[in-house]
Amino acid sequence: MSVLPTSLTQDRWARAAWSRVAEPGDRRAVVLVETLGAVDALAAVVENRPWAPEALRTRVAGLDLDEVVQFARRQGWRMVVPGDAEWPSGLDALGAPPIGLWVDGPADLGGVCIGSVAIVGARACTAYGMGVASELGAGLPDAGYAVVSGAAFGIDRAAHAGTLSVRGTTVAVLAGGLDRPYPVSNSELIAKIRATGALVSEVAPGGAPTRSRFLQRNRLIATMTVGTIVVEAGLRSGSLHTAGQAADHGRPVGVVPGPVTSRVSAGCHQWIRDGKGVLVTDVAEVLDLVGRLGVDAAPHRSGPVRPEDELPPQDRLVLAALPVRAPAAIPTVAAHAGLDVGQTLASLGRLELAGVAVRVGDRWKQTPGRLTQSPDAEAVADVGSREVDAPATPG
Repeated sequence: MSVLPTSLTQDRWARAAWSRVAEPGDRRAVVLVETLGAVDALAAVVENRPWAPEALRTRVAGLDLDEVVQFARRQGWRMVVPGDAEWPSGLDALGAPPIGLWVDGPADLGGVCIGSVAIVGARACTAYGMGVASELGAGLPDAGYAVVSGAAFGIDRAAHAGTLSVRGTTVAVLAGGLDRPYPVSNSELIAKIRATGALVSEVAPGGAPTRSRFLQRNRLIATMTVGTIVVEAGLRSGSLHTAGQAADHGRPVGVVPGPVTSRVSAGCHQWIRDGKGVLVTDVAEVLDLVGRLGVDAAPHRSGPVRPEDELPPQDRLVLAALPVRAPAAIPTVAAHAGLDVGQTLASLGRLELAGVAVRVGDRWKQTPGRLTQSPDAEAVADVGSREVDAPATPG
């Protein structure tokens, strides 16, 4: 019968060995560790005790767990475990939280995650999506936020690169071991993240990225951050899986809209339509979503303020009825405004004082060089001095 190596009789390194024994999200392993402690649970599996889950006992057979741990320690990688100051507290909300996390890089993972935003999206993204992700990645550090993503092609890459471009902190959560950067063509990007931020993995060194591990990786991105932003996602997208995990755990989800004809944004549009995510278009709106209530609110947006914005309703009707080119007689203006001549005369006096209407003889038009927002102005301009049927003016 196998015996647990002495090097694995400390909780931290027993948890490190568990990263090789159990798949991410394996509830059986998590329950065993929570019940017995990492060391005793590992001993039960290694020593093939009959009451330990058979799948775990089978998986551990033939593994050199001590070598896995020693290899990681030689690389200088650290095993972050629950209770450490560096442990991302948001992970505790998971039904099957990681038993431990392999981390490499100078960033304090726990401190970073307290103020971090996940940016996820399509691998096969458009130039539009890449630009938005890059702008978000570059803008969030100015507000004190780190950016977390998965180092994949497309949106992930753009978000990481945007943050790196302004020397911000970014974290990449990998689906394989820290020695298996994926995709390989992003190795240079991943090396930069390793040097300035942090690489994180639930998988032991040597572990390959697999479909199931990508899905389990998503739950970490969703819960170790304070909110998730989706930039381009099709109707069946792994990014929406991450967003769903975030929403299920009470994290806000922001969704960036795309062109209505874009299939790569169809999932984003469906989420907005279903009310699952909040539409966001820039850093200010992201901060409004994930930031401090009443402090990080996005500014209210409106068009330019015009003099007529403060006018009473009757005066706005008369202004909209005034032509912009050839002046019109007062009865013509009154008819277009739906008012009587007396009301129209009163409004014209106020509009003249406001500088938005001008008298030309006994006729009136809008002050040259300005246009109202009303299409009626152009219509009246076409009428020009042409008279319309109007009530007779008394006196």
